[in-house]
Amino acid sequence: MIRRLKYHEIDFVKYAQCLENSEQRKYSAAKHFLDTTSTMPWEILVYKDYEAVMPVPFVRKYGMKIVHNPKLCQQLGVFSAKDNVDLNEAFLEYLEKNYMIRAYSFNDVNQLRTKIRIKKNFLLYPEAYEKVYLRYSPKRKRKLRLDEVVLKESEIKTISYEKAKAFIESNTIGINKDHDLFEFMRIFENFYKLSYLKFTAFYYKHKIVNVIATYSDGNMVALLGNFNDKDYVKLSGASVLIDHVIKENIETHIFDFEGGDLPNIEEFFRGFRPELRPYGIIENSKKNLFKKLGYLMLRGKPFL
Repeated sequence: MIRRLKYHEIDFVKYAQCLENSEQRKYSAAKHFLDTTSTMPWEILVYKDYEAVMPVPFVRKYGMKIVHNPKLCQQLGVFSAKDNVDLNEAFLEYLEKNYMIRAYSFNDVNQLRTKIRIKKNFLLYPEAYEKVYLRYSPKRKRKLRLDEVVLKESEIKTISYEKAKAFIESNTIGINKDHDLFEFMRIFENFYKLSYLKFTAFYYKHKIVNVIATYSDGNMVALLGNFNDKDYVKLSGASVLIDHVIKENIETHIFDFEGGDLPNIEEFFRGFRPELRPYGIIENSKKNLFKKLGYLMLRGKPFL
């Protein structure tokens, strides 16, 4: 039996145990991650006595709860001791019948019979760094061979949130700086204060020209942000930083590239020869949401 629990009704000890012992284990479903990334208290769907769980974050618009993965939260879905397609389908059916869904991602282990959109993600699994490096593409290896002049004038440093913030705000393009960037920085700052997030910078001639943000939890490290000064792109600082973090962690940790759908990003990530790990996502346009709203109103379903 699947039931819906509001935030204050969740037994977080049992929830954490279910996640930790699940085949699908993902850092993004942890309480501290969702508490930080979500702007509202989230809910869960739970099967029996926490034999399986499904976190459900949402935003409130038009006076209604609308399911939407928070920023920087790539994958959620169903978590259980053994992935079960019938159970996953039951959760999906319950979710679609009882919620307004704008965007909700399952995880890369969840199997479904229902056909939904598939997105790409890439992972490197723990192994000796030397073996990982050998598989890099010839182009990626060339990018990592800095010439002698650049090598003498460059260095890699771990930097503070304050330094990273100043660089990110000056070099971020393609997002709404008034809202989206504010939200990203809010999340970054909270994760940094909780010691989950680290900023690594590539310096050239004593100036920061690249920064990456990596999130560490348990046996994985995730790339949550890659920021570059466009005037120094040819130095390949981003490649150098990612390779540096891989070298530091890959023997004991999974490295999660956190994305890969955009062609140029996919090409960049594939240069490290990671494993493709696709995951499913449910998405609805605003038009479809209003159609669903009319359907739920006819059924007398609550939205609060």
